[in-house]
Amino acid sequence: MFFFPRGGKFKYEFQKGKPWQYDNFYAPFDFSINKGEAEINSEKEKIRAGRVDYYDYDTKVAKEVDSIIQIEITQIFDDVDFSDLQIRQFQQVAKEMVEELYNNGILSKVGRPSNRNSLYLLKNNEAKKLRINNIYKLSDVSLVVENTLAKKKLTKFEPEFQQLFFNAIKPNLSFNEDLSNKELEAEFSKISYSLGNIDEGKLIIAKGEVVEEEDLRVLESLKSEYESKLWGKNNQYYVLIGYTILVAMVLTMLFLFLKKYRLEVFQDNTKITFIVVNILLMVFATTIIVKYNEGLVFVVPLCILPLILKTFFDARLGLFVHVLTVLILGFVVPNSFEYIFLQTLAGIVTILSVSELYKRANLFISVGQITLIYIVGYFAFHMIHEGNIDNIQWMAFGFFLLNGMITLFVQPLIYVFEKIFGLVSDVSLLEMSDTNSKLLKELSNRAPGTFHHSLQVANLAEAAANEIGANAMLVRVGALYHDIGKMNNPTYFTENQITNVNPHDDLDPLESGKIIIDHVIQGIEIARKNNVPDRVIDFIRTHHGTSMVYYFYKKQKALQEEIGGEVNEEDFRYPGPAPFSRETAILMMADSVEAASKSLKNPSFLVINDFVEKIVNGQIAENQFLNANITFKEIETIKKVLKQKLINIYHLRVEYPE
Repeated sequence: MFFFPRGGKFKYEFQKGKPWQYDNFYAPFDFSINKGEAEINSEKEKIRAGRVDYYDYDTKVAKEVDSIIQIEITQIFDDVDFSDLQIRQFQQVAKEMVEELYNNGILSKVGRPSNRNSLYLLKNNEAKKLRINNIYKLSDVSLVVENTLAKKKLTKFEPEFQQLFFNAIKPNLSFNEDLSNKELEAEFSKISYSLGNIDEGKLIIAKGEVVEEEDLRVLESLKSEYESKLWGKNNQYYVLIGYTILVAMVLTMLFLFLKKYRLEVFQDNTKITFIVVNILLMVFATTIIVKYNEGLVFVVPLCILPLILKTFFDARLGLFVHVLTVLILGFVVPNSFEYIFLQTLAGIVTILSVSELYKRANLFISVGQITLIYIVGYFAFHMIHEGNIDNIQWMAFGFFLLNGMITLFVQPLIYVFEKIFGLVSDVSLLEMSDTNSKLLKELSNRAPGTFHHSLQVANLAEAAANEIGANAMLVRVGALYHDIGKMNNPTYFTENQITNVNPHDDLDPLESGKIIIDHVIQGIEIARKNNVPDRVIDFIRTHHGTSMVYYFYKKQKALQEEIGGEVNEEDFRYPGPAPFSRETAILMMADSVEAASKSLKNPSFLVINDFVEKIVNGQIAENQFLNANITFKEIETIKKVLKQKLINIYHLRVEYPE
């Protein structure tokens, strides 16, 4: 509300070249027809072109130069056999030259006004208008000396006089900037900003009449007067209340949408703040540009908003927030219908075109499409308004290109938002997926078997995610980091045991189960210590869900049957939580299938099929996917991908005869 324009909103919408859609419109009060900004600027330019500047005349310079020349003449001709009478004659001639030169003053080359025919000379507190031709400049000094000596028939002494005057003469006129500017402002104040008056009750435009140039000028003048009258002391609060209600309605739609369709975002204050801050930044940038110059409104890269929101959330939320922001800006911008139309289309194109923003080519292609939409839309609107393409403003296309160039800066902006709000984008996920990163390098050195297992799980999970349209990059990174907790005790996990010695043989099943379960907790601690984002830590927490370490549970149960007593199942159950998204559910399936596949002795198509079905169906029976937004159809698709991948891993093919 603080950034909104201070004034009411004219209740009629109109555009040049379109019919007046309302009833006959009569002037509601007396008002003036305002000149356009271009007309006023043109008049100002004419005044500037015809201005007469003021110059100060320094009398001291003329006296000083005369004194110096009189002394120098005595010294120059003293060595030559001249009588006192002749020297006095030379001095008199020099005096006449000085008086001639400084009669109206001498201008320096730098201070000479360009493209001016005259100036005002300020001498003894009086301003006298003179033509520029009547003012000497330094280059004219030699000519004055030559002409004067020719009249006096002293041309044989010209070299001495020329040298004397060249050294002594200096300009004495200086530009009076303060007085010149005051005179210019005085002339500007005489400009009339209106072309006439319209009396109350006069018909302005009839229903169905096309809005022509003159009609547009009258309507815009009335609109300006009407909106300024609304912002009075008595009714400004009503206008503010009206604005507040409308903006509140828009933001209410946002929160209702989040509560109904994006509950996890609605319940996260950081994410809510992030969305609202982005809306505020766009409103702020647009209002600042509109106040500076309305013609630059399309320079504001509004499509950065859906780009960023799609990067951190999803396409549907990005488009919804973009449309709501455009609706809010409809109160601020001129020609709100055109603005809303073009920006909504550009937002839709942004959402439809941008995928995998971490690929640089995709961003350039998307920005190109956005810019094309702006250009084509502007071209169409111009033809509607003008009925031709003669007066098209080519500069507008430059603004659209500038908009596209600024939109390319979304990448560093995403990085800034990640650091401020603790969010993670696909660009960061791509960096984390590099197996040469510090944490993954440490995992490969300390637990090579686990590292290889993680790579295999990442390949399985990524393929499954691509098949059902989940976030493949997020799943891959989650798979690479899901078992980093095994670094603390690598030899207690079979994939890292390179000898037949199993350290679990020396431990009771309860202690062994605790070591296995603790790799989840330790993995979370390691991840947080290395600043791994929470979205990736979620995979560490959920990749076993609330399942049981069944091998050591059965071993403990058999032991308890011999000595008597009950086995507490909770001692052998992972703390959870169960997967709560499609991505974490995919990882649980891929992890369990890949780990258990190592126990297959003679894998075949039938064996792998039954094996995958048994593991995934067992997880469904244990309600591991109850909180995940994944369907049975998607689970079946994931099963097919896992089966096919395992078949490829084990190279099942026809045996060739020896």
